[in-house]
Amino acid sequence: MAESAGLEHGLEHGAEQTVQEYIQHHLSYLTFGRHPDGHWGFAHTIEEAKEMGFMALHVDVMAWSLLLGGGALLFFRYIGRKATADVPNGVQNFVESIFEFVDSRVQEGFDHKNPTIAPLALTIFVWILLMNTMDLVPVDWLPGVAAWFGVFVGQEHMSFKVVPTTDPNVTLGMSFSVFILIIYYSIKNKGVGGFLSELAFHPFGKWMLPFNLLIEIPTLLAKPISLGLRLFGNLYAGELLFLVIAGLLGLYQLPFHFIWAVFHILVVPLQAFVFMMLTIVYLNAAHDSPQH
Repeated sequence: MAESAGLEHGLEHGAEQTVQEYIQHHLSYLTFGRHPDGHWGFAHTIEEAKEMGFMALHVDVMAWSLLLGGGALLFFRYIGRKATADVPNGVQNFVESIFEFVDSRVQEGFDHKNPTIAPLALTIFVWILLMNTMDLVPVDWLPGVAAWFGVFVGQEHMSFKVVPTTDPNVTLGMSFSVFILIIYYSIKNKGVGGFLSELAFHPFGKWMLPFNLLIEIPTLLAKPISLGLRLFGNLYAGELLFLVIAGLLGLYQLPFHFIWAVFHILVVPLQAFVFMMLTIVYLNAAHDSPQH
């Protein structure tokens, strides 16, 4: 819900930014990496960020991811230490409702015994929910503060993303972490032979092994990719529309931002829920006994 005039704060050398430049700037990252000449530092332009290559670090989204995740851990720890069975306060009831909600989803979707699944599901849901919620912060507020700070550190055109889940590196990092758990529990519960037999002999039996592999291997690899890209795509589209409204309408953006924000409030928790439920379903399948 951007409430400030997007183009007003985007003056570069006395010239007003175009809508395209405004959106491009807000979609860029505060990137740290190795420059072509060998020295390490922050990228000052999008071109410099691209030249840093794959090993460049998006400092802004990583910092917000760790800040939100660490803040959630400290908050839950504080509530846990203050929890009482006598007359719980409203905050304790709220936290317990989240625990009960996630625990119910695990009981419904996970048919085996594994004490790791419920904490994992809770972590995924809360962490993604908090990161998604940053999309409701006015689009110019925090980047504006960063731009003001950048003037004092020689980074006049500092980019600053505040929604970690609009970075595919974050969403795919989480989804491939889940994928590693899928492989680990599949081999742990079924053995290497059982895991490979599911890929080789399902769904048409051992006489159709080449066709089974053509179906099962892409299906397996598609899980982390679809899991990460679904979350990224929905949040990126939401952020982009906020920026388009801010860039085109300036001071008159508020009514349109409010309408989109009301709809987007549904997307924020829904995407966290979908990621959590698919994780539960995938890990439940990894615990199932071999069918062949």
